[in-house]
Amino acid sequence: MKIVILGTAWPLRGGLAAFNHRLAEEYGRQGHEVVIFGFRLQYPSFLFPGKSQYSEEPAPEGLNIRPVVNSVNPLNWLINGRRIRKLAPDLLIIKFWLPFMAPCLGTIAGIARRNGKTRVISVVDNMIPHEHRPGDEVFTRYFVKRVDGFVAMTQSVLDDIALFDAHKKRLLCPHPLYDHFGDTMQPTKAREALGIDPSTKLLLFFGLIRDYKGLDILIRAMAEPSVKSLGIKLLVAGEYYTKPEQYLDLIHHLGLSESILLHTAFIPDSKVALYFNAADLVVQPYKTATQSGVTQIAYHFNKPMVVTRVGGLAEMVPDGIAGYVVDPEPGAVAAAISEFYREEKSDTLTAGVIAEKSKYTWKRLTEAIDSLL
Repeated sequence: MKIVILGTAWPLRGGLAAFNHRLAEEYGRQGHEVVIFGFRLQYPSFLFPGKSQYSEEPAPEGLNIRPVVNSVNPLNWLINGRRIRKLAPDLLIIKFWLPFMAPCLGTIAGIARRNGKTRVISVVDNMIPHEHRPGDEVFTRYFVKRVDGFVAMTQSVLDDIALFDAHKKRLLCPHPLYDHFGDTMQPTKAREALGIDPSTKLLLFFGLIRDYKGLDILIRAMAEPSVKSLGIKLLVAGEYYTKPEQYLDLIHHLGLSESILLHTAFIPDSKVALYFNAADLVVQPYKTATQSGVTQIAYHFNKPMVVTRVGGLAEMVPDGIAGYVVDPEPGAVAAAISEFYREEKSDTLTAGVIAEKSKYTWKRLTEAIDSLL
């Protein structure tokens, strides 16, 4: 097939770009012709909560990326819709994650599919956003009308799609592994590379820091006596997309300055392996969620997890097999962390992670998309 992927890609950074790159690589490996129409401008600077939208990494090899889309310029949407319509791909794939992007992505898709050939499939991260804004529902309905079928990566998102369109074809396929961040290594070597004592018992909170991800829950869990007595350290790795003072003040108030290591800059792809390899246990104390790419990175590096019982996280991490599923409150998170170390669960849960990860292949996702056609 001739395939166009519309969405975030290099020179922009982050998990959305990583997803689209890896999906393009998989289709290319299968012998399809793939072009990525990426953003020239994704967010106006005044709407972007981080320091930079752009990657400092080199362009991914072997991918045809055209950074031509402007998310806030309607004339640009018309131009790129016509470009894709003229290109006449068999398949247009759009990752949908935020209603703000719906007018841009929906307009381009609506124009592209007028050629009578191109089918539009959306892989949906969130149908209903974590942080609500006026106009969300109107924008999302605009996008949904211009899509032929949907792939959700958790049951909760599959159910949410039906709230907007109960008739178009939709199916469930779990988020594939992020398997392009490098290889596993001994935790001691990774810790040394990060300047951490190799003998440290180490938890990892990874990813952009947003309020809904519950870092405050994990900080409070670190202060629970059952955890504090173990001499564990928490490595927080990721850029603040919210005000840092609330977390810094909490750490100071609880007397945890020596127990929490803050690496609060954006973590480039080339450094991701160090952080996951260094950890004993990855903790995702989210207050709300659909799915998380962090889970799929942890699977790649064979790391057990603690996740909260929200959204689709429990679907991805079977309790007692690949980690722990707990309520989103400090005591429950602390109890799981304490059990992991006190009962020496690392080997058992790591074996469970290795067994589970075989479910999450990129081929399975492409087969799901193809089945909608």
